[in-house]
Amino acid sequence: MAAGEVTQAEKDGAEKYSRVVLAAYDTFVLKWSNTYAWRCPRERLLTHYNTHLRGRHLDIGPGTGWYLHQATYPSAAPEIAVMDLNANTMAMTTGRLADRNITPAVHTGSILAPIDPSVGVFDSVAANFVFHCVPGSWAQKGKAFGHIAQVVADDGVFFGSTILGAGVEHNLFGRTLNALYNGPIKAFDNRADDRDGLHTALSAAFESVDITVVGTVAVFAAHRPRRTPAQ
Repeated sequence: MAAGEVTQAEKDGAEKYSRVVLAAYDTFVLKWSNTYAWRCPRERLLTHYNTHLRGRHLDIGPGTGWYLHQATYPSAAPEIAVMDLNANTMAMTTGRLADRNITPAVHTGSILAPIDPSVGVFDSVAANFVFHCVPGSWAQKGKAFGHIAQVVADDGVFFGSTILGAGVEHNLFGRTLNALYNGPIKAFDNRADDRDGLHTALSAAFESVDITVVGTVAVFAAHRPRRTPAQ
């Protein structure tokens, strides 16, 4: 897949995040679903975020920008970049960061495509609640980890979270949402996503991988990127 190339499945997924959907996202997803369906409260993920956030940071799939807005930054003038396929999410995130006197660099791109070297190299890269929406198996989703490794500094970190569909015990609320999102709504593709598959895929791109499962969410951090020729 060439830089800038986007699959139809990715386009379809990105288009679901309209302004109306984003207006309800913080309440329904980050507050209610995280707590009661996935059993991984947003406060837990914010702690993970603050632990790994560095002064030069790329956020892939920032959603509404809630984490970036709430984050505790390690410096007074952080360099922030965001990347997504959806203009609505980037506009909302940019607006929220303005409240923190931060103007992010904005990049449109697919997580499955190589990242243009001009985007830069970052001390931290995050992808929260992104990979359960990415189409394909871990072998296919894992290609993104290789691309991300190219823009993580040698002493940097790639961190994030993703909802697992296999190897975890979903409650009734979680099973219902997972069935809807994988079925008629077509927002998720995570039925086969498990912790071991995630670990294998991350380990192909990073030498050190740590994954903690909280509820049905894999919370991960990966260090020491493996340098491979750009594809």
